[in-house]
Amino acid sequence: MNVLLIGGGGREHALAWKIAQSPLLGKFFAIPGSPGIAAFAECVENISVDDNAALVSFAVDKNIDLIVVGPEAPLVNGLVDKLNDAGIKAFGPTKTAAQIEGSKIFAKRLMKKYNIPTAAFEVFDNPDDAKAYIREQGAPIVIKADGLAAGKGVIVTKTLDEALNAVDEMKTFGAAGSKIVVEEFMDGDEASVLALTDGDKIIPLIAAQDHKRVDDGDKGLNTGGMGAYAPAPIVDATIAEQVEEKILKPTIEALKAEGIVYRGCLYAGLMIKDGTAKVVEFNCRFGDPETQVILPLMESDLLELMIACADGSLSDKKVSWSKSSAVCVIMASGGYPKAYKKNLPIDGLTKAKSLGAMIFHAGTKLKGDELVTSGGRVLGVTTTAPTLREAVDKAYRAVEVIHFEDVHYRRDIAARALK
Repeated sequence: MNVLLIGGGGREHALAWKIAQSPLLGKFFAIPGSPGIAAFAECVENISVDDNAALVSFAVDKNIDLIVVGPEAPLVNGLVDKLNDAGIKAFGPTKTAAQIEGSKIFAKRLMKKYNIPTAAFEVFDNPDDAKAYIREQGAPIVIKADGLAAGKGVIVTKTLDEALNAVDEMKTFGAAGSKIVVEEFMDGDEASVLALTDGDKIIPLIAAQDHKRVDDGDKGLNTGGMGAYAPAPIVDATIAEQVEEKILKPTIEALKAEGIVYRGCLYAGLMIKDGTAKVVEFNCRFGDPETQVILPLMESDLLELMIACADGSLSDKKVSWSKSSAVCVIMASGGYPKAYKKNLPIDGLTKAKSLGAMIFHAGTKLKGDELVTSGGRVLGVTTTAPTLREAVDKAYRAVEVIHFEDVHYRRDIAARALK
């Protein structure tokens, strides 16, 4: 089976690494790919992931049997619809289904209509009205841009001044921030539960916990994710069953009731408190960096599962898991998620791999023969071990031998679980 992977981040590197292990795989391409993905797939850098027509044309020309769409933007942009029109199978939801991430308003209204547990909310297109409502509600409170903002369109505020300033900050997200969701603050433990679905059957994957804030102790600005670990102990068997029966299955059924068949990966970001899980957000694709810790623990053939999702034949599939733990530490450019330098040489990857680490490239490129930084999140250093403690220690041993100027990473990934 010939496969095309769309994307070039750490999530896509992890997907490529896992897909390449499948005996079903024939030719393997990636657009645009990365220096890390190039170890598994032929990378094509001269086609934009936003150019639906060019992507469909490439898929037809290369006899692609399945396209795996990694990032959210092409999904929200309707790539899967164009592929379906051309008779090409795709792993990922259609444009209408991808609204579950592309529009927080769509997701919140869907949850409210179908009684899927989430925080109370109000929607505003006028900043002054949003501020008036915030003054009535008080703080802490959560301000969200309606559209895609690269994981940074959510601001959790602790004071009234912070909340009012956050409304003004929505303008920095352009069209994504033209409508605002103001949401009840939820405290508790966050977790991510991803599920594979063909529109009918749901297979939840092992739960992970992401670390969104840029600095230790969950301080600083929100990011796309500074590290993750799996399994997340907060999601015990009872919580896992609750998430499947009260959140994942009802969401797929709610979409179906709205005339929408959802196929691909459904990501539920959760807040768990006092034995109850509520939805913080939905994403329409694999999480980043959760994918980098979930897939190393998966013993099943991911490509076979993806084909079943696209074909509508997931009902006879099961997923088996390693009993180990996995940890991913993101090594970021200094200044991220704000301004940061690029083109900084990276050293030490060979030594880190010799210590048992998998290195997933999140923002790198080749400058001649030299590997350099090209993004805010640069590398995901992932390790597995029989226990979480061993996996954490192993990951940080590998991180310590990798170097680039002004590197920044959190030193407390998985600390909450270890306590």
